[in-house]
Amino acid sequence: MKKLAIIPAYNEKQSIIFTVEDIKQNAPDFDYVIINDCSTDNTMDICKYNGYNVLNLPINLGIGGAVQTGYLYAYNYGYDIAVQFDGDGQHKAEYLDAMAEYLVEHNLDMVIGSRFIDNEGFQSTWIRRIGIKYFTALIKIISGKTITDPTSGMRMCNKKTIEMFANEYPRDYPEPESTMRLIRHRRKIEEFPVEMRDRQGGVSFISPLVSVYYMLKVTLAIIIERVR
Repeated sequence: MKKLAIIPAYNEKQSIIFTVEDIKQNAPDFDYVIINDCSTDNTMDICKYNGYNVLNLPINLGIGGAVQTGYLYAYNYGYDIAVQFDGDGQHKAEYLDAMAEYLVEHNLDMVIGSRFIDNEGFQSTWIRRIGIKYFTALIKIISGKTITDPTSGMRMCNKKTIEMFANEYPRDYPEPESTMRLIRHRRKIEEFPVEMRDRQGGVSFISPLVSVYYMLKVTLAIIIERVR
């Protein structure tokens, strides 16, 4: 099976080499593509210097647009499996083969790498954990489905889901909303226990003020997704 790691990257000069080498060493069956989301640092120069497979977006599309570009790449090149693998070094490539096996063996449409099944490794900041618990509860109330890590970016999809996300994908803070979309379409989703690291470089753009906007916007998007 053709398997692809989609690496969205915005100003990841401190971690992009670490991220790509992790995949090469610990998940060699996976191809990868870096989606450089118009970085303002020298992320693109680093990718070119090291001969990495990279798509350079001419304008900043945000995380949703960058990831959708990766799904378009996966769809156009006939990949059977695609996984989002963040460029900040938080995700561990050692889990990718096991996640792919689980996806195929259980005939799933998406597998989410969850930090909160075994509760090991980096558990995110306290303010993000509040948001994670909130979205877990919201999705449970609306759909009856328990997703312990709804904001996890480590999400692996089958070919049918690749096609869906290539055609339509939320622009901002896409993980909870796109998960709700799959639930609405009665796609099969399960979680897989993983450990994550703290980011290996750079700074998160989600400040306390942005977090409030995030909570309100994604709540509305999930509710609208449910009633569509």
